[in-house]
Amino acid sequence: MPFADPTTDPGTAVPVTAGLGSDTGFDAHCAAHCRAGSDVGPRSGADADAGEEDAGGGGRGEDTMDLRLPDELIALVADDASDRHGARGRDQGAAQLSVSLTATRDTAVLPPEADLLDRVADWGPAHSSAGVFHLVPVHVDRDLPLISRWMNDPAAAFWELSGPQNVTENHLRAQLADDGRSVPCIGVLDGTPMSYWEIYRADLDPLARHYPARPHDTGLHLLVGAVADRGRGLGGLLLRAVADLALAQRSSCARVIAEPDIRNTPSIAAFLTAGFRFSAEVDLPAKRAALMVRDRSLRHLL
Repeated sequence: MPFADPTTDPGTAVPVTAGLGSDTGFDAHCAAHCRAGSDVGPRSGADADAGEEDAGGGGRGEDTMDLRLPDELIALVADDASDRHGARGRDQGAAQLSVSLTATRDTAVLPPEADLLDRVADWGPAHSSAGVFHLVPVHVDRDLPLISRWMNDPAAAFWELSGPQNVTENHLRAQLADDGRSVPCIGVLDGTPMSYWEIYRADLDPLARHYPARPHDTGLHLLVGAVADRGRGLGGLLLRAVADLALAQRSSCARVIAEPDIRNTPSIAAFLTAGFRFSAEVDLPAKRAALMVRDRSLRHLL
C-alpha cells in the first residue's frame, strides 16, 4: 500500500517541533546516518535550499508550513510518546502537542505496511552509455563480505565503516530492520556488482531537521566499490541514471538530493556532472555538507 502523505504539495514540508522523543536520541541517530555523507568513492546524500527564510513567515524556511493533525491521531502519538519516554507533564496535553512527519524516525504516524520508496527492487534497469545498471536490494548473508571489503578501502574513508565485518553488518541490519525509509542496494553494471547505494526518504529522515524538506524528497548515497571502476567518470554517469530512475519511478518525488562532505571534492564534482546543482552548505551533526539537488523540472536542462 503506498504511503498516504497528508502534505501533497511538493513545495511543502512540516517543521520539526518539540514534544516528541528525546533530542539526545534523535541527534545520535542523525549523527550515525549523516555521518560523512556517502558518495562516489566516499559518501553523499541530501538536499536543498537550506537557510532560506520566508520574509513574512516568522523565520521558517520557504518550504515549510505548520500541520494541525486530528485530535485522535495526536492522542495516539502522545500515548506512544508517554509509553516510551515516561508520563507527560501537565503542559503536554493533546491539545498542545505538535507532531513532525518529516524528521522523527520513531514516530507512530506511518502505517507499517507503507512502502515509502515505491518498491526500489521493482524500479527496473537504468540504461547508460556504460551499460545496463540495476539496483539490487542488499541481502546481508550474500553481500556483506563484498560491501565490507569496499568499506575498508581508503577511498571509502568518508563512510567511517572500516574495520571488522560486524561494523558494516550493524550498519546494514539497522536499515533493513527499519520501516523502509532507507534501502541499501548493490549496484550491478552489466551483471557485475560494482557499487553500494543507499536510497532513502530524506523528508522522513533526521536530515530533514537541517534543510527545508519537501514531501517525498529522495536521497542518494553512493560508493563506487571496485578500484577499476574509479576515475572513469562512472560516478557521475550512474548518479544521473539513478536520479532519473528515481524520478521516473516515484511520481510523487519532485527532486533527488545529496549531501556529500564539503571536503569531498571528487564527489561534489560527480554530482555536478550528473546534473545536480549546488544549493547550500549546511552543518550536519558530524560534517559540513554541500547540499546538492536534481530537480524534476530541470532534469532535461542539466
